[in-house]
Amino acid sequence: MVQGFEHVGMTSSDLDRTIGFYSGLLGLKEILVKRTGEGGRIAFLETGGVMLEIVEPAASVQVPAREVPVTEAGIRHITFRVDDVEAIYERLRSAGVEFTVPPRKAANAELIRKVAFCKDPDGIVVEFLERV
Repeated sequence: MVQGFEHVGMTSSDLDRTIGFYSGLLGLKEILVKRTGEGGRIAFLETGGVMLEIVEPAASVQVPAREVPVTEAGIRHITFRVDDVEAIYERLRSAGVEFTVPPRKAANAELIRKVAFCKDPDGIVVEFLERV
């Protein structure tokens, strides 16, 4: 039986830059950074009991991340619950992060009050949301 959500794995073209985004800007706690057996590096960052596993392969990343259209199967984005979407929006914008969707009311208003979307340094879509 499933006990909980453990982690999300992603690939990065520049681990230090990605750690700077998720840990430095968003406040995820750096748990482990080390070399892999294949010569790349791996990092685990934690927030709210869930980890983000970020792999930087030894070979350079050849294809940038792309947003998965709603008409294709796949993971479309990662989401962080925040107390104040407007505050995280202003904080990240002042750090130079561009948002694809500025703060707005959520379509699923039964569960979510407000959302905003940006992309991480590799183009992975990141959503911030406030719960009702």
